Amino acid sequence: MKFPKRYAIVLLTFLCTNVCYIERMGFSIAYTAAADSIGVNQSSKGMILSTFYYGYVLSQIPGGWAAQSVGGRRILLLSFLLWSLTCALVPLDPNRISVLVMARLLVGIAQGFIFPSIHTVLAQWVPPHERSRSVSLTTSGMYLGAAAGMLLLPSIVKHRGPQSVFLVEATLGISWCVLWYKFASDPPHLDHPKSTGLPITKSKEKGSLMHPNKIPWKKMILSMPVWAIVVNNFTFHYSLYVLMNWLPTYFELGLQLSLQEMGSSKMLPYLNMFVFSNLGGVIADYLITRRILSVSWSRKLLNSIGFVVSALALLVLPLFKTSAGTVLCSSVALGFLALGRAGFAVNHLDIAPKHAGIVMGVSNTAGTLAGIIGVGLTGKILEMAKAADVNLSSPDSWKPVFFIPAYLCIFSSLIFLIFSGGERIFE
Repeated sequence: MKFPKRYAIVLLTFLCTNVCYIERMGFSIAYTAAADSIGVNQSSKGMILSTFYYGYVLSQIPGGWAAQSVGGRRILLLSFLLWSLTCALVPLDPNRISVLVMARLLVGIAQGFIFPSIHTVLAQWVPPHERSRSVSLTTSGMYLGAAAGMLLLPSIVKHRGPQSVFLVEATLGISWCVLWYKFASDPPHLDHPKSTGLPITKSKEKGSLMHPNKIPWKKMILSMPVWAIVVNNFTFHYSLYVLMNWLPTYFELGLQLSLQEMGSSKMLPYLNMFVFSNLGGVIADYLITRRILSVSWSRKLLNSIGFVVSALALLVLPLFKTSAGTVLCSSVALGFLALGRAGFAVNHLDIAPKHAGIVMGVSNTAGTLAGIIGVGLTGKILEMAKAADVNLSSPDSWKPVFFIPAYLCIFSSLIFLIFSGGERIFE
């Protein structure tokens, strides 16, 4: 039985997000180790860690436009090559702030093209009844990458030094580019009669891909279902980026534990995200294909359960003073956030399959702003706690860090429950 080409595409996009998040987790771990060794303060660390997102936010909407105009497959390859080469060539030196800032901006800009391109590719290849699990599998690569990074990279930093992490990331990036170049392709439209993604036609004169649909910017801006996706994307990424960038610091300063001492337990929150992301996709497709619930209510149900349970876990997280309790709460919080992605993160394919990359770019811009705000704000919160003579090993200094995303989760789940939709609104 021939292996369907769309499965290969989904598998490659899964590997793509996997490698991207190994890079993001790797920089956080490597830079934290290098910065702590020379006494960089928490506010400065927060500034460097958030620089990536300034570049990332600049390229989200251009990424959606480029993917729809030039083709997601090509843009994906070019962006991956750019950030991989940057990692290979830039030295990790906390004293050379300008070099680090420029490098992280460049990596952020390059990676900003990736997710709009992925969703453009998936809209072309994946039929409606496979969308939830396909998008969930693709995005679950982020969490598996973060888990692998938390498990393996601290040991590499310890034995080979922080710079070695950059070389590992660059090698993985270039390897993925080779696989994508060899196995990915644009789908012939006639081979996918069930797909309702971007219409692709061949120009007889040039033989190039053309995407004739104009982007309905005004209708998107005024659409409440689009805003429901945007708000939830912001909250998801605020919570994810704060935990991804600051959990290593919380373990070491808040709980007085080194990442090496924690062993494999430190990867459990991200491994849980991998499991729950795919579980959410399977449940959503089951509810929709069996007609147990409509598309709209399937999205609302999974989004609400995911965000509300995550909020509760974040509210109790700083009450635990042991690694086991913290790992449990962070695993529940991140796992159910990933479950919620089967709601808001697939919804743009429901309401705007022909403009999936653009809507993804718009909502991911909000998610990236969350990274800029959340990661930087957390550094300032911790510096304010130190200025007020509150020890960073005290739960009181960390409560605002976890309570802010918890309240955002509750607010966002209500917005999605009220305003989201499941029917196509952009033709």
